[in-house]
Formats: sequence, C-alpha cells, structure tokens
Amino acid sequence: MNTQIYNAGSNPAAADPVARVRALNDAFRRTFSGGQVVETPGVVELPEADRIVLLLAVRRFSSFDPDNDPYGEHDFGAVEVGGETFFWKIDTYDRALLGHSPDPADPNVTTRVLTIMRADEY
Repeated sequence: MNTQIYNAGSNPAAADPVARVRALNDAFRRTFSGGQVVETPGVVELPEADRIVLLLAVRRFSSFDPDNDPYGEHDFGAVEVGGETFFWKIDTYDRALLGHSPDPADPNVTTRVLTIMRADEY
C-alpha cells in the first residue's frame, strides 16, 4: 500500500479546491500555457494589431467581482478592444475532451480550454 502524507498548511490553495481551480485558471489565462486557446471567427478576422491587443487584455484581466465571478474560479471575463466587447471563458474538460473534468482542481485529469469571442458571437 502506497500512502502519501500531505501537509495542506504549506499550500492553502491545495486545501481549498476553488482556490486551486482559480490559481490554475489564472496561470493558464496569463500564459496561454497548460491548455488550449480557441479563437472564434470574429477574433481570427481582426486586424493583427487589434488581435494582439485583445490577447494581451485577456492575459492581463483582473477585474473579477461577484457579477462576473460568482464561484470565485476566475473562469470568465469581458474586455473592450477598439470599441468592441469581447468575452473569454475557461472551461474544464477531461483529458480526452469528451466531457467535463472529473476534478478541475487536478491538472492531471483536466484539459483547460480558453475561448475568446466577440460578444455578439455568444
């Protein structure tokens, strides 16, 4: 029998699944590393300079509040670029992308997908 002893006191996010999901979502959104980024046609069709500004705005987003983040997971936001509103959303799937993740706090069983879209594409 293989038993692991873990001291959650050394890492508060590990003891709180919502804090762990939030940390994983923030790290993914800020770096676009650790998952898949999907852009809708309305984003892909933007002029390159506007698209770069949009991607940077998503990475730098920090305006979370109870209205856009009711569960504290930092998985949704809205940004404005060039007078247009864009949404971004992080969803958590199983590793095969066939359904929801069995445990979004565990990156070993989760694939994060960040979708960036124009608000009118929602």
